[in-house]
Amino acid sequence: MSLSIGILGLPNVGKSTTFNALTGAQRAAVANYPFCTIQPNHAIVPLPDLRLDTLGKIANVPNVIHSTVEFVDIAGLVAGASRGEGLGNQFLAQIRDVSAILHIVRCFDDPNIVHVREKPIPTEDIETIEVELALSDLEQVHRKLQRLESDVKADKKLIPVQSLAKSLFDHLASGSPTSNYPDKDSEIFQLLNKELRLLTAKPVIYLVNTDEGGLETKSPCVQEVEQIAKQRGIKTIQLCAQLEQDLIDMNNDERKEYLRLAGIKESGLEQVIRASFEMLDLISFFTYNQNEARAWNIPRGTTAPKAAGEIHTDFERGFIRAEVIPFDIFQAYGDATEVKAAGKMQLEGKEYIVQDGDVIYFRFNV
Repeated sequence: MSLSIGILGLPNVGKSTTFNALTGAQRAAVANYPFCTIQPNHAIVPLPDLRLDTLGKIANVPNVIHSTVEFVDIAGLVAGASRGEGLGNQFLAQIRDVSAILHIVRCFDDPNIVHVREKPIPTEDIETIEVELALSDLEQVHRKLQRLESDVKADKKLIPVQSLAKSLFDHLASGSPTSNYPDKDSEIFQLLNKELRLLTAKPVIYLVNTDEGGLETKSPCVQEVEQIAKQRGIKTIQLCAQLEQDLIDMNNDERKEYLRLAGIKESGLEQVIRASFEMLDLISFFTYNQNEARAWNIPRGTTAPKAAGEIHTDFERGFIRAEVIPFDIFQAYGDATEVKAAGKMQLEGKEYIVQDGDVIYFRFNV
């Protein structure tokens, strides 16, 4: 399962700096004026996982292939973006396919970097973005209702879809996001959302961008964001995008020391990835052969055949069994043959639920 994260926020909150820091590449333009980013920036980044690196060393394979995350950085959104104000409305379509949204909230004061207001006000800044996303979704649902008016005349089976779409339109029009729509778990809603790719249905992380001094204590601005996040059940990550960008050209030892001196346990990328996995309820399993060790991402609760299908559809279609070694056991014995000899290898069938960190060899026949 591919993981993609859309980065959005008001102009000049540090989106492009954050993008550069997370992707480790200075690819996004950074400047002190609104709409510096015109074309969306895309980058695909390997997901850090020390378990996979360890597996590669133990298995003594020439290639270690991490799973990846795609970051998409779009232009800053302003009030009225859904009606064509500013430039951000051009790019809302660019994040309709992402798995999650990283909403950058500015919590630093710098007179040299202009803000849409005299100073950041988290409640208003967050509301501006969320209103524009909701209005964009409202337009999507409105267009769908217009199409359904004629479609239901030819196919009465679409009446339940039309009914739900009307209900969802009213829900959005009331100012509520799709994420708390009462019937969001229904099969009809899931099919409708798959078609419309509603922005307010996507899980969100608030990334609070502070100056370096702001990492040591939580300013009133940061506390305000955290309070909003708590009320809405949204995860918050605090970082200094400029500090993170400074890490790009450092080697691993320098980076660790720099983070230690700054009082940070994890880099911004590691925090975002961990939070995204938790939010989307994803896990990783591993495979290896004589040429490579590789990580794969799947939703928690995935059965062995479905996990095999992430590698190749033939693996799922012809699934026979899965030979499973939990990572800790593989690391302890250091060899699949030794694990098997000790009776620690699990032979699992079609009902097996893959666990995080499983090292799996799939048997199949097509």
